[in-house]
Amino acid sequence: MAEDNEQLSREERIVIRFSHIVGEKTPKGMAARKFASLVKEKSNGFVEVQVFPNGYLYKDGEEIDALLRGDIQMIAPATAKISSYVPEWQAIDLPFAFQDTDEVHEYLEGNVGNKLLNELERKGFYPLGMWENGFKQMTNTSKPLVKPEDFRGLRFRIMPSEIIRQQFLELKAELQTNSFNEVYQLLEKNKIDGQENTYSNIVSKGIHSQQKYMTVSNHGYLGYVVLLKKEFWDKLPEDIQQILQESIEEVTAWEKTMARKLNDESLQELKNCGCVEIHYLSEEEKQLWEEALKPIYQRFTNRFGAEYIKQLPRNKEAEH
Repeated sequence: MAEDNEQLSREERIVIRFSHIVGEKTPKGMAARKFASLVKEKSNGFVEVQVFPNGYLYKDGEEIDALLRGDIQMIAPATAKISSYVPEWQAIDLPFAFQDTDEVHEYLEGNVGNKLLNELERKGFYPLGMWENGFKQMTNTSKPLVKPEDFRGLRFRIMPSEIIRQQFLELKAELQTNSFNEVYQLLEKNKIDGQENTYSNIVSKGIHSQQKYMTVSNHGYLGYVVLLKKEFWDKLPEDIQQILQESIEEVTAWEKTMARKLNDESLQELKNCGCVEIHYLSEEEKQLWEEALKPIYQRFTNRFGAEYIKQLPRNKEAEH
């Protein structure tokens, strides 16, 4: 490869437009920037990754279609978002499915994980890697959410996912699926009462300034699949594929550590601000929530088979 790739025109270089919808000071936002600089360095400027954060190019519901059309080359949607293409990915969003991020990694590195990734390729995607943001908490403006019945009649914004929709319906809440970047305005205008998200997403978008109560529930995992269009990936020279693969591995290890650090810092900020009353679910309360949400597991099994549920780390442990 020529040493002076920086001098090449844009037509001669490989340009990868990477669109995402969160802020730059989030695990995904920081990882996207790090990935771009690493690829530039490793390819001597031959590959340019242009990062567009905050839904600048495309909103939540638009970016996957834009990738498949070839308008952008890279996205990192939440696992819930890709479930409209491969519905089995909803397994990751099952309530209280995982106790910690290690369990998620174990699940995705096993047979079920391979199956999920292969299904994405069949639909025209190339999964380059998995990033994470940690676990989601509940916030709202009306009252502390302690028991399942506390959700009744509250209006929540959710991500477009059938499993997440079912969770809130079981809790008798009212729902709407808006893009993440609209949440702050919706809260400000009293169009919704609450939402679910990780600490770092809540703080980076200032959501906590519009909410009075937060329940630390860790009820759902928020992870991202870093995707390219398979056709685009297949056309890349082998050495470039290798550079992208090496870069993503390096960034992913860093991103996981950064996600933990950012969420810890954001929780501290939520404690310090004095603007949000924080309730930690007790073991008994958590069991009540799990009980209320149990029907979702049965419906998932009826539709996709028992394998996805059986392979969850908590169920595998029960077998031994």
